[in-house]
Amino acid sequence: MQKYYILPKEIPNIIMEKRLCPKCNAEKTVKSGIVGERQRYKCKKCGYYFTVNKIGKQVDAYYVVKALQLYIEGLSYREIERILGVSHVSVMNWVKKYHIKVPNNYEYHPTYKVLKHEELMEFMQDESNTKGAGILITELGDKYMIIKWERFKK
Repeated sequence: MQKYYILPKEIPNIIMEKRLCPKCNAEKTVKSGIVGERQRYKCKKCGYYFTVNKIGKQVDAYYVVKALQLYIEGLSYREIERILGVSHVSVMNWVKKYHIKVPNNYEYHPTYKVLKHEELMEFMQDESNTKGAGILITELGDKYMIIKWERFKK
């Protein structure tokens, strides 16, 4: 199983120049083939094989938490993707990574709306919007999301 490390911005440059082993930080490394069009190295001290870490995009933890909250509230991966702008595959991977389980409840289903502050105030003033169902309001950047649970009609 390959391990991945999150590194400060200045460390990847050191690794690229000196090829430090990410496991033991030893400088004595040798080239050991190419994997996925990237040079592979072997540490002479500990025998660990590694490639130079790719510095890619990392999603802010705020969106990870929001995505998991929305998943627990019953929204699908695709709905979360449309709301947060994060790939549904990423959401699926986070659910697996953090072992999130959604309780089965078939009597209620969530509906949601994304509103600006003024629209939220108008929505809450109308008494018919708040009766007969549970409501959760959560912040989404400069907007607010209302999740409302309604009973399935029998």
